[in-house]
Amino acid sequence: MLSKTRGSLGLALVAALGIGLVACGGDDESSEPAATEAPAASEAPAGSDAPAGTDAPAEGASLANFTPWSADAPVVDCAPDEGPLKAAWIYVGPTNDGGWTQQHDAGRQAVQDHFGDAVETTYKENVPEGPQVLQTIEDLIADGNTVIFGTSFGFQDAFVEAAAAHPDVCFEFATGYKGADNLSQFYGAAEDTDFLAGMAAGAASKSGKLGYLASFPIAEVLRGVNAWTMGARMMNPDATVNVVWVNSWFDPPNERKAAEALIAEGADVLGQKGIDSPATGDAAKAAGVPWAGYNTDQSANYGDVWLTATEYDWSVYEIARIQAVLDGAWVAGNYYGNLSDGFVTLAPFGDLVSEETRAAIQAELEKLTATPGSQFTGPINDNKGNEVLAAGVSHTFEELMSMAYLIEGVVGDIPAS
Repeated sequence: MLSKTRGSLGLALVAALGIGLVACGGDDESSEPAATEAPAASEAPAGSDAPAGTDAPAEGASLANFTPWSADAPVVDCAPDEGPLKAAWIYVGPTNDGGWTQQHDAGRQAVQDHFGDAVETTYKENVPEGPQVLQTIEDLIADGNTVIFGTSFGFQDAFVEAAAAHPDVCFEFATGYKGADNLSQFYGAAEDTDFLAGMAAGAASKSGKLGYLASFPIAEVLRGVNAWTMGARMMNPDATVNVVWVNSWFDPPNERKAAEALIAEGADVLGQKGIDSPATGDAAKAAGVPWAGYNTDQSANYGDVWLTATEYDWSVYEIARIQAVLDGAWVAGNYYGNLSDGFVTLAPFGDLVSEETRAAIQAELEKLTATPGSQFTGPINDNKGNEVLAAGVSHTFEELMSMAYLIEGVVGDIPAS
């Protein structure tokens, strides 16, 4: 996630529209695993009612919400014959970006802390999308790394190619949709915590005009835009959310200008999705406008305007997967974490969030912990007046993963590719 395009936009939009793709990665005469479109994750089980802002489950807990690609998915032995397991992470941004990459690196550090001398972790930051990704992977393998994590959608094709060329290496990829015998996918239900953050935003708005910065119109971002808007309108039914597409994942100066423009146009609360820096919060703080962040808890830095945010705990997945390698039990598959396993959490509330609003959010959090994605239940119309879901009908997991519309209440359009 530089324009850092977690994948070319053309490809990303194809994915968002749910079109199955098969990438080259071998043929019938090759022993190398072929890459395929990742099947849907299993339905998430109900879990404990964790209140907003609490800690994730203990490290090393069993990995819920993971499904192998097939019942006979082969075990890939990528542990070393001797010495520590070497695992590497590839980042598209800097580790101090205040958002996406910083949180990913926190996951890497948690892995290192958990396993100690048994594992040696490393990372490459600011890796641009394109040919350099594959070269970075090759360099890491040459250095002895046998587990490699990719953390930006735009790295996906390079990981597919590398997985085909290195069947004895375990590849882990965040936010994509292509899999292979040695290539897994992992992400989670941020749309649920986005919905809760939207509730805080809607309650904080006095004018009913909210502003929202979004990166690129891939399905994961569209889910966030829509869920945040739904949450805002639950608290303020007449609220509208003006969405600005910034066409980048990490561009702090441009993000701040876009946020300032939204404020100048009358937005009295701001939010963001797929934006890696807290520059939106800088604009909000300067103007005294409430702000719901994304990726990290920024309450200490933006106390006067802070509401809450979606947070990710990547270690929930990564510790369990490294343990599987050490146990000789790693198989490729798809993981979609949620509130029940602590992969997504809601950051602590700021002082602006009233007790009444906190109670309302807590009630919805408990519902979404038990039934992830249930906020997407009809009647739902898009912002063009078309019925998306009839009353009582909910999106399937596959429909959520291929979302390609903006919900009623969003002011704006999906940009053309």
